[in-house]
Amino acid sequence: MNFLSNISKLTTFPSHLLELYGGVRFAAKKSVAGARWQCNKGQKRKHRGLKRKDGDMVTAGTILATQRVLRFFPGLNAGFGRNGTIFAIKAGKMVFSSEIAQPNWEHTWIQRLLPKRPDDVPIYKKYINIIPEPQHNRFKLIDVV
Repeated sequence: MNFLSNISKLTTFPSHLLELYGGVRFAAKKSVAGARWQCNKGQKRKHRGLKRKDGDMVTAGTILATQRVLRFFPGLNAGFGRNGTIFAIKAGKMVFSSEIAQPNWEHTWIQRLLPKRPDDVPIYKKYINIIPEPQHNRFKLIDVV
């Protein structure tokens, strides 16, 4: 027989102890946070945007910015990846500039994200440029020809 059923048959047992042992039910499963907090639980965030600041020294191949829409255009010594990544082609100093854009209208990103405009209306966009490091002048003369 069950322990609690034996206790309930006793007449001298206090009723508040019976409620303490037999009247309390615990949850069968632990509760977790609501569904709205779990919507992005298994997904990693993309962290798009600028990766380097204006004036930073970068090496060749460094990712400068990631984007889904055309916020930044590649300028001097900067490349444009297939997924919108802008990267450094040469080592140097990263510099921003705002220039009149002359986009390549055959490029798929340009066709998809920039509306067609008349030729006389200028388009100003932010360009990411890399100013190359100057070559050092510390050469040692070995032989005169």
